[in-house]
Amino acid sequence: MRTYFPRALLLSILRPSSCASAFSLTTSKSSVATSVSPAPSLLRLSRGGASAPSSTTLNMAERPFQTWTFDKACDSMDWNPDSHVKLIVGNDNSSEDADLILVGVFAPPKEEDADEEEGEEEKELGPLLLEGKAMELDERLGGLLKELAVENGKEFKNGGEAGGVTTAGRVVDGGKAKRYILLGLGPQPKDPIDPVTAMKIGSALASSIHSHKSITKASVILPSQFADDSIIQNLSTAFHSGLYSDNRYRTGKKVEVLAEKVETVSLSIANSGGDYTSAIQSGLNLARGVSMTKDIVNAPHNILNSISLANTAKRLAIESHGCITCEILGKDECEARGMGAYLGVARGSETEPQLIHLTYKPKSGEIKKKVGIVGKGLLFDTGGYNIKTAMMELMKFDCGGAAAVFGAARAVSHLKPEGVEAHFVVAACSNMINSKAVVPSDVLTASNGKTIEVLNTDAEGRLTLADALVYTDKELGCESIIELSTLTGACMISLGTKICGVWTENDDLAKSLEEVSKVTGDKSWRMPMAQEYKEQLKSKIADITNLGDRYGGAITAALFLQEFVSKKKPFAHIDIAGPVWDTKSGATGFGAKMVAEWIRRQGE
Repeated sequence: MRTYFPRALLLSILRPSSCASAFSLTTSKSSVATSVSPAPSLLRLSRGGASAPSSTTLNMAERPFQTWTFDKACDSMDWNPDSHVKLIVGNDNSSEDADLILVGVFAPPKEEDADEEEGEEEKELGPLLLEGKAMELDERLGGLLKELAVENGKEFKNGGEAGGVTTAGRVVDGGKAKRYILLGLGPQPKDPIDPVTAMKIGSALASSIHSHKSITKASVILPSQFADDSIIQNLSTAFHSGLYSDNRYRTGKKVEVLAEKVETVSLSIANSGGDYTSAIQSGLNLARGVSMTKDIVNAPHNILNSISLANTAKRLAIESHGCITCEILGKDECEARGMGAYLGVARGSETEPQLIHLTYKPKSGEIKKKVGIVGKGLLFDTGGYNIKTAMMELMKFDCGGAAAVFGAARAVSHLKPEGVEAHFVVAACSNMINSKAVVPSDVLTASNGKTIEVLNTDAEGRLTLADALVYTDKELGCESIIELSTLTGACMISLGTKICGVWTENDDLAKSLEEVSKVTGDKSWRMPMAQEYKEQLKSKIADITNLGDRYGGAITAALFLQEFVSKKKPFAHIDIAGPVWDTKSGATGFGAKMVAEWIRRQGE
């Protein structure tokens, strides 16, 4: 039997005031209740005094997480909280008070003349390279560390591998520590520890502590080669990033997180009396940016749309305590600026576009540089009418550029660099399909007056970026601009999933990006800005097309973007399509560290 309701009554039920509003309505004649399951489902309506069963009725305000309603998009995105675990500088008593002691050891020298036919288990393990507190600890424990190395020799024979953790640590009854673990550091380096090795150790440290849930305090002892602020900063960043866990959308069993009992992890460096508190804090601040980047990329599209991303920007500004300001341009303001390329892409979505502009200014001192950071903000990419035939379920990561920009902004708000003014710009929208959506052959006009023939609606990111770049260049007047985007599969084919591509004609800008890439571990490679490929972008009816030939697609994408920045202005396009996502763990947080560190150095 069908039950009919007046149209006005139905609309009032289906249009709550917010995503988390209670679904209830009372009239003089009847009571209407709705049942909402943890996943989006059909609304169940009851009338005539009857109500939905109490076991299935749920107030939206009590939901474990927000989702969409029938005709109103979600307007906010939750953030994962920062880890409560503190990494601190150790003292002489740190190892005495700890439940868990991790000792970093370099592998014994590689046996150059070892008999290849000799079994691995029969090779003699050379002496461990211990110094300072680690040596004292081994002597006090009667050679325990050596025994652990022998028992778990694969990590330590013939060079070992950085981050190789012995899984069979030893519980010692006579000591205060409940467990001792060796942390493999790889072969002893001739040069200082490189940033990548430091990050491997930080990640391994987080993993080791994560697996010991009964401890309250841990102590880490590392050799003197780690006695450097930049190395400790990288270790701290990787350690805090390694504690990240995304449980926002789970209602059942959560992914295991670090036990609430764990309070502190103390860090001691052999033969060093240095205070690395500032380096540890800088690493934590960068990790906060990485976590924000992961939160945005991991969020599903029914949670994260242009409206909720704009509100995330507002929250970021509020929590910066005045370090960052936020301005949002809506549809009408974008139209007034002639942003036809951006708005053309946004036409297919029912959620209105939001151009997000965050500004960081130091509270005092001279401004030496004014820089612009632009991120591609496609919250979901169906491909439009050139619809994607594969991997569409992953297309929430098409906002990876915007996520890196937000992450960098959050990190900068904590780092508080001097001498630099930074503008973060994201043209947020989704590439969807409806009767108003752009179709192949349409001609759009960007805000700098250039006309663009749309040959493929799945090359939409560069259209949104075109107007964002013009805004950053002309209206904001930034002196140099870097742009990040998950722009092309061609870049993924060229550089794989670990390295981003950098396109710029400015050698100084290229060098500065290469330096921060090496320091932060966000790997990059400079690619050619081959001007002769610009012929591929010629249109028969417009100034330019949005797509070149099949070959060299990553280059022609960079050349397209170059058309929307002043010719002599330092500009770099960074394609992060490959490293933004890991098929096993999801969002990687790529780009946030590199951009934040680049901004910090601009003020020096």
